[in-house]
Amino acid sequence: MVFLIDYLRHLRDCRLKQNERAQRIRDLPQCREPLTKFDREVIDMPIVGLVRRIEDGSINPKHVLRTYGKVALKAHEKTNCLTEIMISEAEASLDKGRCVIGGLLNGIPVSLKDSIDVGGFDTTVGYSSFVGNKQPPDEDGPMVQMLKDMGAVPYVKTNLPTTLLSFESTNDVWGRSTNPHNSNYSPGGSTGGEAALLALGGRIGIGSDVAGSVRVPAHFSGIYSLRCSTGRWPKAGVKTSMPGQEGVPSVFSPMARTLGDLRYFVQAMIEMKPWVYDHSVHPMPWDDSSVKMLESKTKLRVGVMRTDGVVNPSPACVRALEKVEAALEQAGCEIVEIHPPSPYDGLVLGSQLLNADGCRMFSSFFRTGERNDPGAAQLRLLMSLPRPVGYMYYLWVKYIRRDDVWAGLVRDWYEKSAFENWQLVAKREAYRKRWSEWWADSHCDFLITPPNATPAVPHGAMRDAVSSCGYTFLFNVLDYTCGIVPVTHVDKNLDQLPPTFDIKKLNGVAQGAYKHYDATAMHGLPVGVQIVGRRLEEEKVLVYMKKVEAALGADKYEPISVAEIAQ
Repeated sequence: MVFLIDYLRHLRDCRLKQNERAQRIRDLPQCREPLTKFDREVIDMPIVGLVRRIEDGSINPKHVLRTYGKVALKAHEKTNCLTEIMISEAEASLDKGRCVIGGLLNGIPVSLKDSIDVGGFDTTVGYSSFVGNKQPPDEDGPMVQMLKDMGAVPYVKTNLPTTLLSFESTNDVWGRSTNPHNSNYSPGGSTGGEAALLALGGRIGIGSDVAGSVRVPAHFSGIYSLRCSTGRWPKAGVKTSMPGQEGVPSVFSPMARTLGDLRYFVQAMIEMKPWVYDHSVHPMPWDDSSVKMLESKTKLRVGVMRTDGVVNPSPACVRALEKVEAALEQAGCEIVEIHPPSPYDGLVLGSQLLNADGCRMFSSFFRTGERNDPGAAQLRLLMSLPRPVGYMYYLWVKYIRRDDVWAGLVRDWYEKSAFENWQLVAKREAYRKRWSEWWADSHCDFLITPPNATPAVPHGAMRDAVSSCGYTFLFNVLDYTCGIVPVTHVDKNLDQLPPTFDIKKLNGVAQGAYKHYDATAMHGLPVGVQIVGRRLEEEKVLVYMKKVEAALGADKYEPISVAEIAQ
């Protein structure tokens, strides 16, 4: 009976939130009108120009909000990307004259991952048990308060997976988000709803990243993102599926439709002194001298990491990487092959640190009958096996299937004691030291890598591909700053697997990824490249991203056009 009541509460709360969202959309007839000429100009206007025109009074911030309200509802209709609709409250705030004269984001609408606290709204993180946990209307989390102090206008929250451990964005509370380029595919995760909105005309947004959760959605959906190092971006005033998990800390980080907007957003946030709002942020001002020095530097040494040694990149991702490599070389950069410390070691270590609790924390919030992400469910199953059974599974994989890669990954997947967890943290620090010494000896300015072995995955594919995250997760373990630059699209004529390709010869992780690679079905999906700097190099990585885009020149990625958005 207890389980039945719990299940009925789950159904009730999911229905409540979906009905509430639907009603809020119905209450916005002004945002369901066609895009006007003004709307189209606003969407394509660089953020710095938009801020100036709002500041000088030539554009009304309420009209800008109306534009982005239209964009958000159109994107939601296409991809189911939104959770909380805050447009009416944002309009009321603007009606009261709550703009910040001289604010670096004055009048700019900003979208937020559903895990960020906004006063007066729930922060469900996709769990029905979190429904009804709203803050009092005037009590924003510190991150949102900081945004409002800059003049920004939070107007919507966006969808994610319940566990935040997936490259999909599906949950029972809000439903499934889809890719803006192909509805059969995921927009990414865990910040997938945000990526879908930004790809379809949104301006700037904030997500979080513990294994690639702002970078993979950028790669899957065709936008820009920056994974900041811990301590550079505020994280106070949020909720999560794994509170207390610090083995591989989650970081909140920015996302944007264009690189210019991304750079402006990052600089504006840092210049606002976020350490005043959040004690966890390092008091590091924006380093303009480094920016100017790098912008004037013509020859850079660029290391190419072609594979993580676990899952070789698909033809589409190889082509994008080689396109960037050739453009940089043509621009005068020195391209070098690199042989860093084993990325596989990082994947093994990171997977144990991230799930040292045996997946108990994220599982504790589920209600009876609530759907888990298929990938997280696989992790939970393997982590919950009795130790003798888990060891027998490891022996079977290693000696019967003869798969050393998958066997080495799952061998120690079990709940760790505090003593074992401390040992893992010590190993993490030793691993970081190995990388630091290697990078110093390599003399590389930055690295380029695939963001993932494949482009976007079809819905449900994380059941097989959950461990295929090494290209991004590696740099969470290292805490390096990384950015995503969209480069091209999958081409069914150029990106087919070779006739000799045999999935049966791959290790278990690679099989899970390639089970869903189909260049014909994926035709038109975005493909990006990851730009990697060292820890706390946000300014530098943004410059490197700009140099990559400049090197691509006229052949750079074009976002979804306003004409397509308007359809």
